[in-house]
Amino acid sequence: MIIFTDIDLDGLGCGLIAKLAFADKANVFYSSYRNLNQRVEAVIKNPENNNVEIYITDLAVNEKVEKKLEERFRQGKHVQMIDHHVTAMHFNQYKWGSVIPEYETGKKTCATSLFYDYLIEHNIMERNKALEEFIELVRQYDTWEWDENNNLTAKRLNDLFYIMSRELFEEEMLKRLTENADSFELTDTETMLLDIEEQKIHRYIHSKSRQLVQTFVDNYCVGIVHAEQYLSELGNELNNLYPHLDMIILLNMGGKKMGFRTIHDEVNVAEFAKGYGGGGHPKASGSELTREAFEKFVQNVFEIIPVKPDADRNEFNLKDSPVGTSYQNPLGENSFIIPAGDGNYSIVHNKEKSEQSFSTFADAERYLKRNYSSSLRSDHEYIYQVSKALRISQDELRGNFQELIRNYLIDITL
Repeated sequence: MIIFTDIDLDGLGCGLIAKLAFADKANVFYSSYRNLNQRVEAVIKNPENNNVEIYITDLAVNEKVEKKLEERFRQGKHVQMIDHHVTAMHFNQYKWGSVIPEYETGKKTCATSLFYDYLIEHNIMERNKALEEFIELVRQYDTWEWDENNNLTAKRLNDLFYIMSRELFEEEMLKRLTENADSFELTDTETMLLDIEEQKIHRYIHSKSRQLVQTFVDNYCVGIVHAEQYLSELGNELNNLYPHLDMIILLNMGGKKMGFRTIHDEVNVAEFAKGYGGGGHPKASGSELTREAFEKFVQNVFEIIPVKPDADRNEFNLKDSPVGTSYQNPLGENSFIIPAGDGNYSIVHNKEKSEQSFSTFADAERYLKRNYSSSLRSDHEYIYQVSKALRISQDELRGNFQELIRNYLIDITL
């Protein structure tokens, strides 16, 4: 048998299951959207593969190869495609296509769990308790369910996958699942390596959070950052750090790939990715970095100054403060969100008061961040500016902050 599967943990899970089920007869081709179609087409063209079982998991071929697979199936040759991405649902029109994003219970699927279900249902392999525990970890990570359930083991399994080479990881998992069919767990050595890796991930995310640029693309307010590793962790953290953005776009220049991540239910990055020949999940998708995308996401934003994260240790310049909150954008322009006294909020940007009012502080901040790329100023910067403008000492200002700001608010903002 031949199986084409993705290069991520879910794809590896399918390859692992194939080797457990078919042993030495399994030929696994780990592929990406860039080389999948070429590889599949080459295999089905070869007459020597006429009687070979062909599986495609966690990936979708293009329209040209799709028609060739249908022709192969009509000739009585084996084809089976198994996927869980909503962007591949049209393959369900074929007898050889099975795309199931969710089980009947509402639980999200992954390609690994679906492939295992298929092989069990067709009596190709027997149930394995340890393997099922492994598959559940893969499923929770791939669907990001681990974050909701705080299942750190699922995340750590993915981290381990990227620490080790794919060949070594696959070899170790095959050995472990073969020798112990009762349970699956990480070793003490792996746990120690993962503790070190957690620290590396934290430092990497901190560094990349200072490199993100913000712009509007196709009516979406997006954050763009160049990254080649820890994409899921980075995308999730940046979305939480900058919730005013509709999505985070992760550019891997070396691999010529793009990743799209969002935390917003109303934003479907799978549909966005389709515009660049990609696909995936509504909240996590990817595509190749096309020439058009390079111009849009690299060249056109080259001059944009990165956005600063909000100051996180303030005692005076606080969000939703009764005396207003101060922001600054990468161009050095100051902004203020000020309670209007009637329950609404107004914005003063670069000494000009906006005609628009906002019913909540969160709405005002979202507008400010999306339109001016502003971030919460640190106490140090704000107090220094105000003390200089009012010609009073910083100590005096700190000692009577709210009263002084309230009395001189007009002088400070306009």
